Amino acid sequence: MAICYIQLINTMKILAIETSCDETALALLEASGDSTSPAFTIHNTALHSQIEIHKEYGGVFPAMAKRAHAKNIIPLLEEVLKDEVTEQNNPADTDWTVIETILEREPEVFELLKKYSTTHTRPNIDLLAVTVGPGLEPALWVGINTARALSVLWNVPLIPVNHMEGHIASVLLEQQVTAFPVLALLISGGHTELILINEWGTYKKIGQTVDDAVGEAYDKVARMIGLPYPGGPEISKLATTARESSKEIPEEISLPRPMLHSKDYNFSFSGLKTAVLYLIQKLEKEHSEISEIQKQFIALEFENAVTDVLIKKTTNAITEFGIQSVVVGGGVIANQHIREKLTDTATKEDVKIFFPQQELSTDNAVMIAMAAYLGQFSDEVTVNPKIIAKGNLSLDAKK
Repeated sequence: MAICYIQLINTMKILAIETSCDETALALLEASGDSTSPAFTIHNTALHSQIEIHKEYGGVFPAMAKRAHAKNIIPLLEEVLKDEVTEQNNPADTDWTVIETILEREPEVFELLKKYSTTHTRPNIDLLAVTVGPGLEPALWVGINTARALSVLWNVPLIPVNHMEGHIASVLLEQQVTAFPVLALLISGGHTELILINEWGTYKKIGQTVDDAVGEAYDKVARMIGLPYPGGPEISKLATTARESSKEIPEEISLPRPMLHSKDYNFSFSGLKTAVLYLIQKLEKEHSEISEIQKQFIALEFENAVTDVLIKKTTNAITEFGIQSVVVGGGVIANQHIREKLTDTATKEDVKIFFPQQELSTDNAVMIAMAAYLGQFSDEVTVNPKIIAKGNLSLDAKK
């Protein structure tokens, strides 16, 4: 039965699950307030990163990610709920045939959950939340099916969450965004998007990458110059070293700014990546091999090119749409140079700018819980809803 009164609860506990890519994350939050002034308190979080598993391949393998999620999700559930007061329920009364059907694709999760339920009773939570997309579908399904099984086991309503809406909500942990319209710049390994927000829950995508995302380009360029995965932090380290040297970038190291002057808000980073490849080949031909100093200046020029495009598109959108606040989310915002340049832009344009805490810039379940709290004010919330993993889910689908 649909539960539409849940938003009337003064204080709500939310358990969120995030498995969109290579991190298994759970979080337990307490939320209160209305949709315009929500307040959040983190009770506990648990996360398992798969970076070491995928590092040798230079990217994430969906089948391997799925197996790791299935192995770790119930142990992380136990960890995140270890301090919670529980209500007594009788596992013998549970209809495990329904739960087994839900977890048909995840037999390991089913066995771990059944074992877990023999020693753990229902936690005092009001809402479950799970990432439904975008992301790697095999990975998403593990989180979705586990959340649906818990919804049945505990008789707790479950709400699906768009991962990108989570990145937008990530700034709200200790901040209030009240000046609309809001422009969200979402920059991660899989996405580069500009989203116009006139009110929470209503999103219009005004620009996106037509090929590689920013984070993807960082990883590919890092691989070209022999840096380990993930490449973003490694490129940033080299760029910072070159920037702090106060030396001018050599004339032979020059890269384009793709779509800098296009009359839309789309991005393209594939051509920039290719330009780096041709530059490396040219330098190797002229110098036998590229030196460490040349690598540093390639990283710096690449980072400058990316930043110039992001700033130009963001500034244009601020002007055209009368933006009052800018929200920036996604793993790439951990890059200090990009963060500083966006802050300078906001100051120049006289708009407010909001960043998540550093630990909430990458994929996490805290942001999913916060997005779920905003969503439950307008969305129908039910026990064990029909949820389908949507690898290419767009924020435009959320009205």
